[in-house]
Amino acid sequence: MKTKEMIEREEALGKRIESYWDARSPAFSDVRRRELEGPDAALWQQLIERHLPQGRPLRVLDVGTGAGFFAVLLTRMGHEVTGIDMSAGMIDEAQKNLAAFGCRADLRKMNAQQLDFSDEFFDVVISRNLTWTLPDAMEAYREWHRVLRAGGILLNFDSDYGKTTFSAADARDSVHTGIGEALLIECNKIKDELRVSTHRRPLWDADLLEKLGFSVQYDADIAPLVHGDESLRYDDVPFFGIYAKKVK
Repeated sequence: MKTKEMIEREEALGKRIESYWDARSPAFSDVRRRELEGPDAALWQQLIERHLPQGRPLRVLDVGTGAGFFAVLLTRMGHEVTGIDMSAGMIDEAQKNLAAFGCRADLRKMNAQQLDFSDEFFDVVISRNLTWTLPDAMEAYREWHRVLRAGGILLNFDSDYGKTTFSAADARDSVHTGIGEALLIECNKIKDELRVSTHRRPLWDADLLEKLGFSVQYDADIAPLVHGDESLRYDDVPFFGIYAKKVK
């Protein structure tokens, strides 16, 4: 059980994380729009479709929707999407992008670790580049397991950034474009305070998810599968994909 001091520290860290992503939201959204307008969108759709049940609309929770990349893709695929994010700035960008691409989704400001949904409510939980930023990724995984129905699918795409130090060089002509020095410093400070940064991933994730009641498969690096746009440059840290099914 968490002590009062642990809870207060986590809440303070959460506010810093929220502020960081609010500041990043416009530039971050620009990159996601470029992905949706380019070849990467089709590549992502192909990857996702391989791991989802076919032939019926699914109720999907997009956790850490950010600028709405998955919300746009999955609504275009015919699914019912709820997108959540703790950053009000990101929710605003997601609303703009959904409108720009002629899509509709239910967007809500919400903590990924404290979901305001009933048990077994969703068919799919999906997330991209979120778990490395969470104060308690273990708690988030427990919540995601709770809201998935039996047989439901969890797709999580992320990188093991724990030992990475982000620098100004990484920010040039890449997905980090637009991050000033102050934000880079804050990003590194936050990352180094997160417990998830001490784990080696995705092995840690797979082990935890199996203990929670998932059957788990993963790819160590999906970058060759989804990064096809030569006009975008991504970091060199392997980009893993976790594909889990709730079995108990």
